[in-house]
Order: sequence, then structure tokens, then C-alpha cells
Amino acid sequence: MSTHEKIFHESWYRIANQRLSLRASVVIRRQMYRGLPWFVLHDPFTNQYYRLRPPVYNFIARLNKSMTVEEVWNGMLESMPEKAPTQTEIMDLLAQLFHANLLHYDLAPNSVKLFERYKKRRRNLVRMGLLNVMFARIPLFDPDTLLKHLQPLIRLIISPAGLLVWLAMVALGVKTAIDNAGAIQMQTEGILAPSNLFLLYAGIVIVKIIHEMGHAFAVRRYGGEVHALGVMLMVLTPLPYTDATAAWAFRSKWKRIFVGSAGMIFELFIAAISVLVWASTGDGVVHSLAYNMMFTASITTLLFNLNPLLRYDGYYILADLVDMPNLQQQATKQLTYVLERYAFRKKDVVAAVSSKREAWLLSLYAVTSSIYRVFVFGGILLFISKKFLLLAVVMGIFFVGSWAIFPLVKFIRYLTTNPGLSRVRARAIRVCASAALVIGAFLAYIPFPYSFKAPGVLKAVGYVIAVNPTAGRVTALGRASGSHVVKGDTLLIMDNEELRLLRDETSAALRESRMEFAKALEKSQADCEPMEKRIGAYTQRLQRIDQQIADLTVTAPISGNWVAPDVDDYIGRWMPRGSRLGQLIDANQFYFVSAILQQEIAELFSQKQGRARVRLCGQAQEELPVVAYTTIPMEQHELPSAALGYMRGGDIAVSPNDSAGVRTTEPFYEVRAIVGNVPKALLLHGRSGKIRFSLGYKPLAWQGWRKIRQLVQKHYQI
Repeated sequence: MSTHEKIFHESWYRIANQRLSLRASVVIRRQMYRGLPWFVLHDPFTNQYYRLRPPVYNFIARLNKSMTVEEVWNGMLESMPEKAPTQTEIMDLLAQLFHANLLHYDLAPNSVKLFERYKKRRRNLVRMGLLNVMFARIPLFDPDTLLKHLQPLIRLIISPAGLLVWLAMVALGVKTAIDNAGAIQMQTEGILAPSNLFLLYAGIVIVKIIHEMGHAFAVRRYGGEVHALGVMLMVLTPLPYTDATAAWAFRSKWKRIFVGSAGMIFELFIAAISVLVWASTGDGVVHSLAYNMMFTASITTLLFNLNPLLRYDGYYILADLVDMPNLQQQATKQLTYVLERYAFRKKDVVAAVSSKREAWLLSLYAVTSSIYRVFVFGGILLFISKKFLLLAVVMGIFFVGSWAIFPLVKFIRYLTTNPGLSRVRARAIRVCASAALVIGAFLAYIPFPYSFKAPGVLKAVGYVIAVNPTAGRVTALGRASGSHVVKGDTLLIMDNEELRLLRDETSAALRESRMEFAKALEKSQADCEPMEKRIGAYTQRLQRIDQQIADLTVTAPISGNWVAPDVDDYIGRWMPRGSRLGQLIDANQFYFVSAILQQEIAELFSQKQGRARVRLCGQAQEELPVVAYTTIPMEQHELPSAALGYMRGGDIAVSPNDSAGVRTTEPFYEVRAIVGNVPKALLLHGRSGKIRFSLGYKPLAWQGWRKIRQLVQKHYQI
């Protein structure tokens, strides 16, 4: 028994003389968590589950019709004083078991009370469903009989052979997705287009049915029962759900973990099939439906189901992995303990855990899960608001109410009315008010570095793309790629047999014309003028051919580094006129050209030049200083490099109709920054990266409010 917890309870007299016991229908199963036994109570009649710690279970197991609650408690105090639960623990436990319909007591109207309690519980569920209409659950039918008939199929799917098929299909799907990453990202832009909404919803429903059947199959595979399959309103959107709580009674935690993972395992299999169907079909209903299923299965798995910070599959998997049932409740209790013990200086508060390591983990989980939930659903609201502003506003009001206003009201009520704070209430109110003032002042008045980043590419100030002025077949290389060349050095040598034959033909025609001109001088001087013109034409043609033959030897137009990674493959290849052979780069000076959207450019126009620095992709640990930068005051619509657009993995939205991937969907401004201390490497020219502009210091509240205004102005022109 903890020395910090209140042993006695003011309402103990209400239950002290009651003769209680567990209902006869309750099934008890023993489980191990962190080397300690826990006990799961299961009522098959109501399909309710409840986990008990060993000391509490010892008390519940001793309850019977021949002893009162107080007699059982006194007996535990005598036999095991250190492990006996307190009156407060017993009061809370019996209240929870009572509301869960797991208790039986020997009073005359027992059956009537039980029925009334059941009806009251049903009314509470209905009322909670109405209050939580955004996430209400509506059971439709019992699928257990169907699952029994499907048992042979379930055993075949959940087997070593099924695992091998799953691994092969998922690996093939991942490879296909990587090969088509650009097209997948581009199609994401139209995911909320009105014409795609029906297919998106159809894809979600299909994927979620398979997800829920995965849970049901896994439960049935290990002997559990599934008695509820229905519809869940996820933010007013009907989606399927199944009740897989029977897995809580499995003794092996790995079976429980597999049940929690089964939905995602089935989803990933369907996502892999969808990728293959999408990649092998053209535009049409099947192609679009496959993409929507692929998008739904992958995004929901990563953001929701797999993530333990939200109370979906990943949460229950983590709880079993760390052997900590009721993880969220334990984390909340730990934060409450820290607040009451160290901030309010309440001395009789009890810690939720017994070790410092668990205390830190629970506290960290409580904080990170709250922050992550806000960011994820904030991102969802932003994503939806781009197409459906009214729906986003309604959802935003609901989330602000349920996650900000209601918890704040509840916390204020806890501060002002909780009897446990009666002795420290004044201090608790002072601490909370002071903390609110300090946080507000910190956000509103303490300046922090203010900066923003923009994508761009690094380019050499002096660089030339080497091309061949004359078509020909490459016969020899002058310089290897990577070598430094001087202007006029030979880069490669080509040959053009047709051009040489044409020169021989033109030379012969020129000689013939000169001979005819000599004869005309002797016989008929009137024919000399046409002959002179013909000789001039042939002479000019011969000069052009000689120049073209000379151009078959491609030379360096400037001094610099010769960069042509594929030059060794040019031997024997026919090169049409104007082919890009490689680049000549002067590595002495570089500039970084960046594309900055309209909402950020105003800061550069309104302020003096501040500090800026560049980091290249793949070399984030190396910072390149900016000597000076120039903002070009004119809207642009074509990116300086396709690497900055969505089609090539960049951050800027480009038009899907532009095959080159450089035409942006919204205007931007170009900023050119002279970069210093750039290492003289061959492949820096054309490398993408980010430039960060430091614009002084501003309070966090000012920076956050400005970001929100920019967001609103960008999407809604308000």
C-alpha cells in the first residue's frame, strides 16, 4: 500500500456492508506484462473487457456472498498490508466494474437493477455518440458465424505461405512505386478534385473493409470471437469498423500485436496490388480507382494506423510491445501526478508508475501525442480547405471545441472544484495563472530568429554547353570527362563520310567551272559573267563545307572543367547537329538562383539585405555563405531548373500539362545570390538545394500569426 495515497474514503460507508462478487458469466484470463501478472475480466454477454493489476485482482477474487466489502478489505490488511488496495482504489474500481456490468450483488431487485443499469449504459452510449457525432460507431451485424465458415480460408491466408506471397507482392509494389514516383506525386494534386471525390471515397471504403476484415481474420485465426461489424462516422464520413477487442484476452502479446497489425498488413497488400494495376492501365475508372486505393492505403497507414501517437492500431501495438496497458490513461495520470506533486505541492498524490524510466516515457508520450494530434489534424484541415472551405471551417470548429475549449473548461473546473486540491487550491490557481502569463509573454515579447527557406539551384557564373556544329560519327575522344581544358583544346573528333564526298563533288565542280571560264575568255567573253557567278557560288559552298569538316573536331569554347559523364559511350555514335555533348564549367565563381513564392518575397523587398546561406542537397552539413543577393522585381512562371518542380521531386507545384516540368501553377520571384567558398568540384553546377534568408528577430506569436495570414491569403485571397 502506498504511503502517499489516501487510505480512507469519505464515501466508504456506502459500500462497506455490501456483499458483492463478480458475475458468474465473467471469464478471467491471466496475462504477463513486464514480468508481472495482470488479469483480464471478460463478460461474453456484453463483450466487455477490463484489466486488473494483481493487488486489485486479489481483492476482487476474494469478494463473495458470505463476506462484506469491508470484511474482505480488513482481511487483506491483515494478510498483506503492503499490497492491499486503499479504500480510494476500491471505490474507483467497484464503480468502474459496476458500470461495466461485471458485478453481482445479492439484493431483491437485482435483475431489475441490472436491466436498468444496462439500459442506462445504452443511453449513455447513445448520448456519447450524439455528443461525439464526428466519431460515432453504429454496429450493424454479428460476423462471427461468417468467420467460422471462412476458417479454412483464414488459415490459408495467415500462414507461412501467405507471408511469402505478401512479401513478394509488397516488394514488387514498392519497386513499381519508386519507378513511378514522379507521376504518383503529380497525380496527388488532383486527389480532391470534384470529379475524383466519388472514386476517392469508394477507394477508402474498399481499403477500410479489407483493413477491418484483416483484424477480424487475425482474431478468428487465434480463437477469438468477433461480434460487431458496422459503420463508424469518421468526421461525418461513414466508414466500416469491426470490434476486435477479443484480442485483449490473448495471453501471448505477440498474438495481440499481430491482431493490431493485421489491418495494416492487409492494407499494404492491397496497396501493392493497386500500384501494379495503376501502373499497367491507362486513363479511366480502373486507373483512377487503383490510384485512390493506393493513396488511401499508404497515407492512412503511415499517418494514422501505424503511428502510436494516435489511438489507432499503432497505439495498441506499442502498448503491447512495452507491456503497458491503457498507455494513454497512464500517460495522462503521470502528467497529472507531475503537475500536482511538483507544481501544486500536493503531498498525498500517488505516481502512476514505479520507475523513473517509465515516468519519463509516459510524460514524453503524453506531450508528443498531443502535439502530433494537433499537427496532423491541422494538416488535414489545411488539405481539405483548399477545395472545401466550408467543410474545413466546420471541422475546425469541432476540433477547436473538443481539443481546446472543452479541455480548458474541464481543467478550470478541475482547479476550482476538485476535492483532492482543497488544501492546495490557492497555490494551484496561482501556479496556473502565472504559467499562462509567462507563456503568453514568452510568445508575444521574446524575440527569436526570423528566417525562411527557398529552393534553388547552384550555377557557375561562367559555363557553356558544348554542342557539335556539324553532324557526324564520333571516332576519337580528345579529353576525358573531369579534366581541365583550355580554350581551343580538342574535346572529341568526329567524321562525316557524306560531307567529305560532298566536298570532293564541289571541288570537282569548281575546277570544271574554272576551265569553262578560261575557254570563255578565248572564244566568247559574253559568257564570262555567268561563269564568274558560278565559280563564286562553288567557292562559297566549298568554304562552308571546309568549315563544317573543321567543326568535326569539337574544341573547347572557353577554359574550364569538362563535364561529360557519358563521353566514353560516344565512340561510334552518330551525333546530329546541335547535340548536347557536355558542359564546360568555370568553377571559380558560382551563384545560387532561387524561386521564392509571393507570400515570402515581400520581406526581401521591405528589408535591408540580411544574412543568407546555402545548403546543397546531399551536403546539408556544409554551409555556403552568400556574398550578396539580388531580387529580380518581376513575376516569373518558368523555373530555372525542372529539379525544383513536383515532377522532379521539388517543392514547387508545376502545371501537369507541361512535359518539361518548369511551368509553375502560381507566379514566383527569382533571387540570385553570389556564393562564396564553393569547393571546386565538377558536379556542383546544377545541384539543387535551399537558401535560408535570416531577417532579424521577431516574437514567436508574430511569426505564427504572419504564417497564418500568408496561408489564408495564398489559398483564399482574403
